[in-house]
Amino acid sequence: MECVFGMVGKDFALVVADTSAVNSILVHKSNEDKIMVLDNHKLMGASGEAGDRAQFTEYVQKNVSLYQFRNGIPLTTKAAANFIRGELATALRKNPYQVNIILAGYEKETGPSLYFIDYIATLHKVDKAAFGYGSYFALSMMDRHYHPDMTVEEAVKLADQCIDEIRSRLVVAPQNFVIKIVDKDGAREHSWRRTTKE
Repeated sequence: MECVFGMVGKDFALVVADTSAVNSILVHKSNEDKIMVLDNHKLMGASGEAGDRAQFTEYVQKNVSLYQFRNGIPLTTKAAANFIRGELATALRKNPYQVNIILAGYEKETGPSLYFIDYIATLHKVDKAAFGYGSYFALSMMDRHYHPDMTVEEAVKLADQCIDEIRSRLVVAPQNFVIKIVDKDGAREHSWRRTTKE
């Protein structure tokens, strides 16, 4: 019962993900970080089958690093989103990855951005996005309370409202969540929302 969601504020982007590693009816782990830092100004939240998610996100992270190493400049968030979409599209015709991505980034020239990329290689630039069973509740809360000029405090408060709604309404709800932010100061972990210990 995974859940990953994100939103763009005035001068930042925020990504939230549950931290449970689940298989069938078993919870194997409750501190799995599903938001990968791609580089100093990019975050990638992923949901999907554990093996596909881990393999594909590491593959993307290493290729983004390789591009920067070879060329001396990092990929923009838009370029990284298109790279991810291209890799998913190529894999779709061979051995598809069951992974959905929310990519958040920040550039000095364009500011914050958020990209929705699903397992069939659909790519959209959005203000807010969500994947997983929790998306039904997160999207409805964001539809009601989101506005483009949100401050970090307002966005974290909205993320907390989404988390509370998921925990109270979803039958098998994930208990722990991690919140990460990317802005002019870089990509970083903001906080964890825990109800169970590690």
